[in-house]
Amino acid sequence: MFNFEDKVVIVTGGARGIGFAIANSFAKNGATAIILDLNQDVIDDAVKKIDDAGNKAVGFVADVTNSESVKAIFKDIFKQFGKIDALINNAGITKDGLLMKMKESDWQMVIDVNLKGTFNCTQAVSRFMLKQRFGSILNIASVIGIMGNAGQSNYAASKGGVIAFTKSVAKEFAPRNVRVNSIAPGFIQTEMTEKLPKEVVDNYAKAIPLSRMGVAEDVADLCMFLASQKANYITGQTINVDGGLIM
Repeated sequence: MFNFEDKVVIVTGGARGIGFAIANSFAKNGATAIILDLNQDVIDDAVKKIDDAGNKAVGFVADVTNSESVKAIFKDIFKQFGKIDALINNAGITKDGLLMKMKESDWQMVIDVNLKGTFNCTQAVSRFMLKQRFGSILNIASVIGIMGNAGQSNYAASKGGVIAFTKSVAKEFAPRNVRVNSIAPGFIQTEMTEKLPKEVVDNYAKAIPLSRMGVAEDVADLCMFLASQKANYITGQTINVDGGLIM
């Protein structure tokens, strides 16, 4: 369906979960998937899975909250590959808790990874994409950034910030033909949700018009569309992948 031959695609937090599904999907469709994550062993495992399937992947240990480190890594990637076609800002964490009891450190860590990390990587890639006059940046937000959720004020703030950030950067980068969009997943099956009791999962599903949770590939498919030439007139948008949860 999609052809990403000779394309270079960076996925932060790409070693597992939704991030791996995104990296793997791009690789299956011809791209060189560049996985950025925190743990070398997990990165190596992800790269091996993609390589074993006959596709191309490279991994880098990266802390997206460290701006100088991020800039150095992106510079190295551009030096090795000569271009960067797409960046998917997927790295994210949760530190849930009611606001009255939330530690300041838990607030700050979520903001730093989810929002500052998106800023750091977008700023780092911009120097290359704006110069080459093409590129697609996709920021993985969340429906929680739109609708809010009790016990997730830090996460909601970070993802709402990602959505607003996306709109502003899209306006800045559009004159150089660099598109910026965000994707807001709803309840997606991951390692985290697999640990939830069946009753909890069933209650989530009841709130979704399609009556089921999504899978990571649902997010990956949208990433590939938005990064492709089929979406070359789409920028500054937030698209929900949520089974109709928010209408």
